[in-house]
Amino acid sequence: MTEKSFFAGFGGQGIISLGQIWVYCAMQEGKNVTCFPFYGAEKRGGIARTSVIVSDEEIASPLVTVPDSVLVMNPDSLPLCAGMIKPGGLMLINDSLIPEAPRRKDIRVVRIQVQHKAEQLGNPRVANMVALGAMAKLTGALGLTHLEATLKKFFPLDKHRFIPLNMEAIQIGYEAV
Repeated sequence: MTEKSFFAGFGGQGIISLGQIWVYCAMQEGKNVTCFPFYGAEKRGGIARTSVIVSDEEIASPLVTVPDSVLVMNPDSLPLCAGMIKPGGLMLINDSLIPEAPRRKDIRVVRIQVQHKAEQLGNPRVANMVALGAMAKLTGALGLTHLEATLKKFFPLDKHRFIPLNMEAIQIGYEAV
């Protein structure tokens, strides 16, 4: 199994953290990974993208030019993601912020109100974790078997109080699809 994914949004949505947690989870499951974050020069609100590969086999190239799956968290990222995803690929759209649909008809589109679900949990900043749960289930790339341990390694000690909220957000995303 090899899953090439691309996550796109704007700064402040946790796209880079999402990619890092994604590969940390995969590493805990014994998989090979690559992660390439990219963000604009702006402090908040600029572009944020992360490409990740999760594989049971050795990864020959770390570049994701034609992803199997994409996560689109903001409207500006939709054209980019629609243009790069492979035919038959999976596109998860943050339906809370993106009213339009991609023009491509040869991809599987799943719409979830990611932002709204995070707000229902009382913290809109966990929208990326809602998306992580949904992407994990839709792609099958992560089993999420070591989730709490992974989050404890990822977050500094003073942020451990947010782990239960993040785990709940991931579960809500997982159950949403």
